[in-house]
Amino acid sequence: MSLSFQKYQGLGNDFLLLDNRQQPTLLLSPQEARHWCDRHFGVGADGVIFLLAGTGHCDYQMRMYNADGSVAEMCGNGIRCLAKFIFELEGRTHGETVSYRIDTLAGVMVPHIEADGQVTVDMGTPQLLAQQIPTTLTAPDAKVIEVPLTVADRPWLVTCVSMGNPHCVTFVEDVAAIPLETLGPLFEHHGVFPQRTNTEFVQVLGGDRLRMRVWERGAGMTLACGTGACATVVAAVLTGRLNADAAGQAQATVELPGGDLHIRWDLHSQHLYMTGPAVAVFRGTLHTQ
Repeated sequence: MSLSFQKYQGLGNDFLLLDNRQQPTLLLSPQEARHWCDRHFGVGADGVIFLLAGTGHCDYQMRMYNADGSVAEMCGNGIRCLAKFIFELEGRTHGETVSYRIDTLAGVMVPHIEADGQVTVDMGTPQLLAQQIPTTLTAPDAKVIEVPLTVADRPWLVTCVSMGNPHCVTFVEDVAAIPLETLGPLFEHHGVFPQRTNTEFVQVLGGDRLRMRVWERGAGMTLACGTGACATVVAAVLTGRLNADAAGQAQATVELPGGDLHIRWDLHSQHLYMTGPAVAVFRGTLHTQ
């Protein structure tokens, strides 16, 4: 069987996009997704995203496999790419603005394509209680703010946030000095995270700029992570490293290896808004068994 796909990237976080609107079951199995994400034997990607038909309360549905074939509840860079994919499928032209309500396993997300091609996504509200993340670092109904965690025989102060998927954020003096490929898997699979975790190492640059490197659950070291950038801004506010303005808006530019994301946390509504690019790379055909 042959399946058409498009490849998109958001700040170097790359995905295979498949139009799955004609049937409710996913066009690829987890094993097939893992194969096609392989950068030597497949196309190469950080994940596979499926566009499904909408339901009564949303325009479309998004489902996703990580590069290892595991299910991802949501992906910030991925949903921006999906919005651009929909934009093209609908035959829209550059300069139009449009919003979509997209059902994900983390709830309904609303990406808005701006006239300049950037995509702003209402990422919803962060979940901060240990049982919501989930983690056993504190009592289930307590927040996890700069709680000690020992990894690789070293104590780290971690702040945990769920953006529909789990994140563990730790602030460091120099993110470039972090051996991410060594530490990332140790955080991801630590026993205090029953569903594993994404891990963000963050350096405060001053003002409203944060530098972040990420180890993504199920994908490993990636060039960008949208939900991780949102979790980083939340953690920066909770730990007093980032302040809100007089209007109750906490805003930061998060520098990632693949480029910058702008994150705004409205402390009145508690909603987070992420703005960044999504770019089509190429289209092709998958030949499945």
